[in-house]
Amino acid sequence: MSKVAIMTDSNSGITQEHGKRLGIKVVPMPFFIDGEEYLEDISLTQEGFYQKLLGGASVSTSQPSIGYVTSIWDDLLQDNDSVVYIPMSSGLSKSCATATVAAEADEYKGKVFVVDNQRISVTQLQSVLDALEMADRGYTGEQIAKVLTDVKDQSDIFITLDTLEYLKKGGRITPAAAALGGLLKLKPILIIEGEKLDKYRMRNRSMENAKSIMIDSTREFIEGYMKDIDGRVDNVHVYIAYSGTDTTEAEKFADEIVDAYKDFGVTKVDYYPLSLSVSCHIGDGALAIAISKAIPEKI
Repeated sequence: MSKVAIMTDSNSGITQEHGKRLGIKVVPMPFFIDGEEYLEDISLTQEGFYQKLLGGASVSTSQPSIGYVTSIWDDLLQDNDSVVYIPMSSGLSKSCATATVAAEADEYKGKVFVVDNQRISVTQLQSVLDALEMADRGYTGEQIAKVLTDVKDQSDIFITLDTLEYLKKGGRITPAAAALGGLLKLKPILIIEGEKLDKYRMRNRSMENAKSIMIDSTREFIEGYMKDIDGRVDNVHVYIAYSGTDTTEAEKFADEIVDAYKDFGVTKVDYYPLSLSVSCHIGDGALAIAISKAIPEKI
């Protein structure tokens, strides 16, 4: 049986410790804060990130050195036949494209498979779990990468924000729109669908209203597009993601989703911190619901 190593980056929300338990390698994403470089979950904790972000520090994302990434491939290939690398969406970072080019080198061709399935955060995490499941089934690295790419459109993330300040800083909305939205206490909803973070519905007057819209929207996607795939609605993974360090609202939202999704067979919803790369653009206090279709039982 082919021996396949699975690898991802910290945008998946998988910590170094969790990665060790799963038996995978996690590349820490670099950040520049007031000109100083930090590595997620190595020299930068969730608490430290939000303390600096909310304190008004200049925070920007970067990408890992390709030399560092290929050095991990080299190590993994000593004991494995192939490596499946699942980085964050190419639409949100250049790191995926850089790794894809590097994997075309003679020493990696046919051995390292970079998956560009346009996932991030908890949907990226689910791709890692799916890859591990397929590796256990005996699939090759090439087969695993193909399946993950084939199902890339079978996921969505809806995010509602507590503040418009960081969308304004990132140039996604104008200062005037941010000021008006703040005055009206709007809770906009963004969507990560495919390769970009985009506007979904901007004029929601309360967090409860926004959560209700997100639940209805994901239900519609499950009962429509996802059901059309195989006729089933009971094989969809559901997660909550949040920004900040307080899990109170995430816990509450998870209970609300279990109640709303009972007819889909959902009995428990796990919650994880949103990728810090996304949090740079949306700030503290965001809530997200993510769904992804289970991989096929056979390929």
